[in-house]
Order: sequence, then structure tokens, then C-alpha cells
Amino acid sequence: MRLVHLLRAVSVEFGLRQAEFAARNSMHDTDVRALICLLDAARADEPATAGLLGARLGLHSAGTTSVIDRLERLGHVARVRDDRDRRRVLLRVEPRAIRLGQEFFGPVIDGLLAALDTFSAAERDTVRRFLTAAHVVLGAEGSR
Repeated sequence: MRLVHLLRAVSVEFGLRQAEFAARNSMHDTDVRALICLLDAARADEPATAGLLGARLGLHSAGTTSVIDRLERLGHVARVRDDRDRRRVLLRVEPRAIRLGQEFFGPVIDGLLAALDTFSAAERDTVRRFLTAAHVVLGAEGSR
């Protein structure tokens, strides 16, 4: 149980940092989660649509539109036409939002990477397997 409690504590700390970032940048917590979802989609080379974002955030279409509108007004997200299907609108995180995220979360990420550097490859693989399993369990439990 100690690892489960530690994972929860880490999750709470991440949530607190996200809330602080949101407050500093005139965003809602959901806006930050939306940016993370969009950045994850870009990293996975996945088309980031409003439907994808709504599904990942558990929002209905009106709520998703509100989030996108807020992020667009703040200059963090742009709606762009899909080059392959001009009828489809994709969401792109703007460089300004990426820069803000790097400035705020960069030191945290650097600290985490430094901590990981003290682990052997086998230990990092064990951590990766545990976090992947935790992600799967949390995702499965959340869909009930």
C-alpha cells in the first residue's frame, strides 16, 4: 500500500502544480488538462480534434467548445483545417503555450529526469511498467 499512497501523493502534487500554472496564466484547471491532451496527441501523431479532446476530458460538446474557445482567446490553441480533409478542423497548441509550459514545468521535468538518471535501465523499466499498469487500472476504473 505504501506505493499506492506514494503514487497518490505524487498525483496530488502534480495537480497542485497544474492548478498553480492555470491560476498564473488565467486558465481553468480543465484548460491545462486540455493542453496536456493536445500535446500528448501531437506527440503520438494523432489528429487532435474537438471530439478527441472531449472524449479524453470526459466533456460533452458544449463543454469542449467552451474550453477550446477559452484557449483560443488566450492564444494557446488554434483551429486549423486538416490538410488531408479540409472539412475537418484540427486543434494545434501554439508556440506561446508551449513556451509558458516549458518555463513553468521545465525545472520540475529537469528534476525528474535527474532523479531517473540515478536509476539503472532495469529499474527505469520497472518504474515504467508500474506506471503503465497504474494508468491502465485508473483508466479502466474511470470508465465504469
